[in-house]
Amino acid sequence: MQRQSLIIDCDPGVDDAVGLLLAFGSPELDLLAVTTVAGNVSIERTTRNARILRQLAGRTEVPVFAGAQRPLRRPPGEAAEFHGTEGLGVLETFEPDLPVAEGTAAQAIIEAVMARPEGAVALAVMGPMTNLALALRAEPRLAGRLGPVVVMGGARSEGGNITASAEFNIWADPDAAAEVFASGCRVTVLGLDVTHQVRATQARIATIEALAGICARTAGSLLRFSQDVERRIVGWEWAPLHDPCTVAWLLKPELFRAVPCRIEVETESDLTRGHTAVEFRVDAASARHHWVVEADADAVFALIAERLERLP
Repeated sequence: MQRQSLIIDCDPGVDDAVGLLLAFGSPELDLLAVTTVAGNVSIERTTRNARILRQLAGRTEVPVFAGAQRPLRRPPGEAAEFHGTEGLGVLETFEPDLPVAEGTAAQAIIEAVMARPEGAVALAVMGPMTNLALALRAEPRLAGRLGPVVVMGGARSEGGNITASAEFNIWADPDAAAEVFASGCRVTVLGLDVTHQVRATQARIATIEALAGICARTAGSLLRFSQDVERRIVGWEWAPLHDPCTVAWLLKPELFRAVPCRIEVETESDLTRGHTAVEFRVDAASARHHWVVEADADAVFALIAERLERLP
């Protein structure tokens, strides 16, 4: 089996947690590290939550590095109303057995990528792009050496979920996102246009809840929490599953359809902060960005269920 070396950069967060479990249960992925960032909740909580999930999955060989405590130049903004005060819904949190790895998330990204051949290391970004922006500032050659960078963030046709036009991950640190998109990295972006197609319906949640094991029970609890929040705050019947789509794309890109484009981010306007301007009128052969427009939701949830079965 040809394994894909991967770093996951995340801010767990309910849907990040499901994405981490999907990755932990996927033998095709050689997980080099999990790096954390402040976003859905504080850096202390996101880092602890990543360590909790690592422990539940029995993947203690994967180091967890703490990253940026705040955006590049703005006050931090959180989304605890969608993720619970501790970031994991109603799950009871605890102090994991293993500590945080030494060093920063940006340093870990640089060292892992620069020590391997060009294009060998993929990066899945499930939260604000602060860590990647800091890594690129410290080592600009990173942009040409990273393998595919797959990001959950942004919105075009669907509108925003934190403001009228902005998705939370981009809104939380628009300056970092703007720097990443301008860096020359090859970036595939799964925004709300596609993640809103991947809904945790009753049948899909029930399939996961029927699985044995603590990781499946954890995922089921997280999905139920998201369902309740979406019904109460947004008024939707079924919650979209955002962040796990990044890992699903790396595992099975054939489940998605992406379009070449150019992406820029609004950083100056308070009204449209974090808006992603997605331009499809580009030369497809030279485009460094791809915007995902379609997903096979049934297959994505089937993949999640299959991988959860592999975990404790």
